[in-house]
Parts: sequence; structure tokens; C-alpha cells
Amino acid sequence: MMQDHVQTDGRLIKPDWSAGRRAFLRNCGLAAAGAAALNLTGGAAPAAAAAVTDADVLNFALNLEYLEAEFYLRAVSGKGLEDGDVGGTGAAGPVVGGKKVKFDSKAIKLYAEEIAGDELAHVRFLRAGLGDGAVARPKINLTKSFEAAALAAGLISEGQKFDAFGNETNFLLASFIFEDVGVTAYKGAAPLLTNKAFLEAAAGILAVEAYHAGIIRTLLYQQGLFKEAKAISGARDSLDGDSDLDQGIGDKKKANLVPTDDNGVAFSRSVPQVKSIVFLGGDGKGGFFPNGINGAFA
Repeated sequence: MMQDHVQTDGRLIKPDWSAGRRAFLRNCGLAAAGAAALNLTGGAAPAAAAAVTDADVLNFALNLEYLEAEFYLRAVSGKGLEDGDVGGTGAAGPVVGGKKVKFDSKAIKLYAEEIAGDELAHVRFLRAGLGDGAVARPKINLTKSFEAAALAAGLISEGQKFDAFGNETNFLLASFIFEDVGVTAYKGAAPLLTNKAFLEAAAGILAVEAYHAGIIRTLLYQQGLFKEAKAISGARDSLDGDSDLDQGIGDKKKANLVPTDDNGVAFSRSVPQVKSIVFLGGDGKGGFFPNGINGAFA
């Protein structure tokens, strides 16, 4: 039986997990989801694109939710997802790295605990809806991946270490490495969903991920980490293709806490763009997912 909460320093992170919400996606008939006749790769044949189902899209999201949940849960509690939250189809794998962060600020610690609870709920929500079709958690690396990302961004030099869990500042910078990616991934996936109920559920998760990204961007701004955030943004942009999409948090003179286009609209990333970032440029695997992800988009 799945647990409803995770214990962190005596505090219960308890997601609002009613039976109705737990069964929402399944009751919508996810197993019989129709095909999404949209081009996901920018060059795939229409027949290949049409084979993609709503379940495929949500399983892609589940891979990303596994990553976020493992990162935040380990940061606030020193422990990751429970065994009952990680099984499924595809190649299952362990999580390398991660430990409890020694937070300097009580407020930031509370923010991190809230985000961890949300990410745990997202994993369980998607898994409940996907049922037996849910993919397993693939192998995740929270050590070398962050070091490689920090090196690519110029936060460290060759031969130096970057411990994402070593202190509060590193934790915030590590969060920023992939926090915005989740928002753009959900927005980019929205047109791929054919079932309106699934789209509404995904929009709800996107909204929460956007709140999380806003929290992290605001905290980085308050601490004056403009240069570091810009470097991370530039590194992400170098991985997702020729387009110039990503944005830092601004500078002392002007804040840019909400990355938008000229119309005030958040931008999107395609599946290949998201994969390139989380694989840190690897071909089909690497970075945070050393052996790749599970599901149709593997």
C-alpha cells in the first residue's frame, strides 16, 4: 500500500491525495487513449507521429517527475521515493547520489519541503492514472550529472567538484538547472494530448511546476546570483538547439523572474529539446539519465 506522506525532520509532507484524485486519470480511460497525430521530432513521418498516444506523453512526463521527486525528496529528507512508487514497464534503475541539505534559512527549507511534497504527489498521480502502463523509474544520477552541468555552465572548472546537496546555494542553483525545463516541457506537450481530461490534468501540473520555477528564480534573484543563473540558462540554451529560448533572472537593475516572449507567453520545448537537456547533450542517454528514459520516447 502506498504511503501518503514522507517524514522530514519530524514534519509531515502530506499531499492532498483523495481517492477521487488518485483515480482521476484511470477513470478517464487512459488505457484506451487515442493517438496524437502531431509531429514530435520536427522531422518524423506523419505515420510515426500518429502512433504516439496520450499515455506515451504522460509517461514521458513521469520520467521527468521521477527526477524532480528524487532530487527534492533527498534534499529535504535524505531519502528518495519508496519502492512502491518506482516500478513499472521498462528498465528500472537505482538513484546515484543525493543527501539531506543543511539549509541555512528556515524559509528556504520550508519551500523545499513543499516542493518535495508536490513532486511526490505528481509521481503518484501519474502512476495511478497510467496504472499497469506506467513506466518504471530509470537509473538517475544526481552526482556526475550536476557536476557536468555546472562545468558546462562555467560554475566550476575542469577537475573541480559541484555538490548539489552541499549547501543551500548549490541546492538552489541545482534546482534552477532543470526547474524551468519542466515548465517548458509540459507546455510543449500540451498540443500532443488528445483527451481534454488529460490536458486539464497536465495543465494543473504545469501550473504547479511554474510556481516552483518562480520560487527558485525569486530566491536566486534575492541572493544576487544573476551571473550564475545566466550561465545556467546559457548552458540549457546551448543544448536545446539553435533557437535562443532560455532566459536568466535579470540583473540588479531589472528583474526577469517570469521568462516570456514579447506577448507575455511562456515558451515551449519539444520532446527532443527536453531530452537533450536532461541527457546533457548525450545521444539517447546520459546526464541525469545515464541509461536513458523509459517509454515510447526512449
